[in-house]
Amino acid sequence: MSDWRYKKGLHELGNGCYAWLQPDGSWGWSNAGLIRDGDASLLVDTLFDLRLTGEMLDAMRRVTDAAPIRTLVNTHANGDHCWGNELVTGAEIVASRACAEELGQLQPEALAALVESDELGEAGAFFRKIFGAFDFRGITLTPPTRTFEGELTVQVGDREVRLIEVGPAHTRGDVLVHVPADRTVFTGDILFIGGTPIVWEGPISNWVAACDRILAMDVETIVPGHGPVTDKKGVEGVKRYLEFVSEQAQLRYEAGLSVAEAAADIALGEFASWTDRERIAVNVQTAYRGLGADARANTVELFALMARLA
Repeated sequence: MSDWRYKKGLHELGNGCYAWLQPDGSWGWSNAGLIRDGDASLLVDTLFDLRLTGEMLDAMRRVTDAAPIRTLVNTHANGDHCWGNELVTGAEIVASRACAEELGQLQPEALAALVESDELGEAGAFFRKIFGAFDFRGITLTPPTRTFEGELTVQVGDREVRLIEVGPAHTRGDVLVHVPADRTVFTGDILFIGGTPIVWEGPISNWVAACDRILAMDVETIVPGHGPVTDKKGVEGVKRYLEFVSEQAQLRYEAGLSVAEAAADIALGEFASWTDRERIAVNVQTAYRGLGADARANTVELFALMARLA
């Protein structure tokens, strides 16, 4: 794989595949992708707000003026991968059925209210710190127009694109977008490169299996949901982290530690340099839930715990 520079903007990957990258890949700063063949393009994900999505679509016009976006794939239901959908007019929007069902559970105006609230203490301050750069007002949530379960093959011109459901993992309906002829895959948030993955849904074993699915592919270029373009070494790193968290959480669960105690107690070792280390709180909670604990906290509680760890 070429040595891709991690800078904001549209990066050509070769053979009509492109990545839109947003450093530093932290909370909300997600990537997207574009696949062009002949007179058609497929867009992989939109961004967190309308300004960012509009900026991306404007930059893509050098490709899409001649090959309009006819298909938009949402890899999952988190807002930083779909809240700009309304700006992609005239395209069929495709996602897994589970993604479509999850999509409306957090409305943009609700997140705006959390960011703007002065009554949430340390959680509110953390919301403002990580999400204050985004504008969630005026977004019309635009759901998929076509859903699938398992796998779906779509055509972009003469090019075959495989959509592979690997959730529940990061969210309920995570999807990989694989372009076999170009040995390229867009992973959504199955991969965070240089940043800490966050297991909202789980089980963690499903996410490990998703990493194994990518490792088994004949791919060279891998575009993560967050972070720089990578190769299979990046996948292996994410898999190691997930296995590490699962093992460490189980030890502390069996020792009787609470989620908060376990999250504070785990020494991250080789993963300590990754951004957003505080996500260990969510990951431990999800691991505990998989072990049988009634450990599902509400959003404000989780963000307050992450604020204390950050």
